[in-house]
Amino acid sequence: MITKGNTLSIVALGGVNEIGKNMYVLQYGDDIIVIDCGSKFPDESMLGIDLIIPDISYLLENQDKVRALIVTHGHEDHIGGIPYILKQLNIPIYGTRLTLGLIEIKLKEHGLLGSTDMITIDAESNVTLGAIRLSFFRTNHSIPDCVGIVFDTPEGTIVHTGDFKFDLTPVNEQHPDLFRMADIGKKGVLALLSESTNAERPGFTPSERLVGAHIEDAFIKAQQKIFISTFASNVHRLQQVIDAAEKTNRKVALLGRSMVNVVGIAHDLGYLNIPESMLIEVSEVNNFAPHEVVILCTGSQGEPMAALSRLASSNHRQVEILAGDTVILAATSIPGNERNVSRIVDNLFQLKANVIYGSGSVTGMHVSGHASQEEMKLMLAFMKPQYFIPIHGEFRMLHQHRLLAEAMGVAKDNIFIVNNGDVVDIKDQQARQTRKITNGNTLVDGLGIGDVGTIVLRDRKLLSEDGILIIVITLSKMEGKILSEPDVISRGFVYVRESEALIDEVSRITVKTINQLQEDNIIQWGMYKQTIKESVGNYLYSLTKRRPIILPIIIQV
Repeated sequence: MITKGNTLSIVALGGVNEIGKNMYVLQYGDDIIVIDCGSKFPDESMLGIDLIIPDISYLLENQDKVRALIVTHGHEDHIGGIPYILKQLNIPIYGTRLTLGLIEIKLKEHGLLGSTDMITIDAESNVTLGAIRLSFFRTNHSIPDCVGIVFDTPEGTIVHTGDFKFDLTPVNEQHPDLFRMADIGKKGVLALLSESTNAERPGFTPSERLVGAHIEDAFIKAQQKIFISTFASNVHRLQQVIDAAEKTNRKVALLGRSMVNVVGIAHDLGYLNIPESMLIEVSEVNNFAPHEVVILCTGSQGEPMAALSRLASSNHRQVEILAGDTVILAATSIPGNERNVSRIVDNLFQLKANVIYGSGSVTGMHVSGHASQEEMKLMLAFMKPQYFIPIHGEFRMLHQHRLLAEAMGVAKDNIFIVNNGDVVDIKDQQARQTRKITNGNTLVDGLGIGDVGTIVLRDRKLLSEDGILIIVITLSKMEGKILSEPDVISRGFVYVRESEALIDEVSRITVKTINQLQEDNIIQWGMYKQTIKESVGNYLYSLTKRRPIILPIIIQV
């Protein structure tokens, strides 16, 4: 149990000291509310893993208390884990129109749409879930329909900002509700959970509106086809591309499943204004002159299977990048993706394309969707929290946000930097961070959710580094004697035809080991296999300094 009596508890299940898979829990008594359910992509060490989602063991243990999932906005790091979690925990989802539209796509793909209760909210909504009353306030981000959440509990008011910045000239005219934020702070905020992504950046984050002029200028200068890659969920940027295409009399083709899905949903719900007959199919691109088309595609982060990667390697079936075409990367690399992006840029230059890439502050093709330091201070000034919990960021970002909060007057002892699984308990308006719950990563591999753990990943790493050696031994069922020379099969370790002496020695060691075990009257196959692994493994390491996985297979005939 996390709560006893009237204790209010805040738990991070994901999104702390990392970028991605955001999930937080607010609990008062027998009422649990989940905030966001994101995913993140694996790093290079997680071989074969498709996705990382939060560990919901605690929620499954207390599923009768979970009232709802509240989603702040529609980015993957806030909604990507939802279909996988719903397969284990069926709870209602509250979100704004666009957010639910994007979630709906995922639920359809997983066959969950008919069994999921989705409730639409907006910045004016009020919701009561058990002893907790929820209200919302409008914020800015790089996707429309973002909200912060206000939780009115018997213990006090908790505010979760979601991802935000203060863009006072937004592309979609959805201005941040400064008066509402000030009013929330005036009434008193017990604890503020505020995002920390750009806590290291001084000043204010520029307005998204500035990007539009740079995109339009690049479109005017381009002489041939234009390829522009950005986050599919950055609906503001998509609108700017469409506007620039309209002004330069170009048709727009969409490349990449997520781009097609987001544009379709955003257009259907009225968040994208697309002139009639502007969109064309990718198969129609070659029917137009090069200066008449724009290809809007996914892959700005260098994802190997995304559209831009395939285009850069001349591996797309329907369209290709030719010398003189313009390629625009309208996004900044997420930390960890720099190498993949650089590889794609190199390939694009080899195709003799005109490439516009690099930091958004240099090219003008991208601005962040997250608050910089002065905006974080502004949020703190509005809310005036008694306690502060920086969220959504790596540790250095959380630490920097803590310093900003101290500068804004929050007492040092009232600021909690938590890790995933940490619990902040508040009782009688006194907060303590003294406990943890079991928490980790849940790995998604194909259709499997959580069935791949550290041991499997270790084996995959060994296979990728040193390969596998399979030793097939045939024994007589009656006498237990070896009937033929062991068959040694190498995959990813050595090439058998060029390593006959090594293979022969492995076979000899295997026979010698079995004979010795039989002389010692040992008949357990488990002991046979373990001893063969040790003796062969020691020989191979002494000769090659490599440790392949050794898999003895014993067959009785």
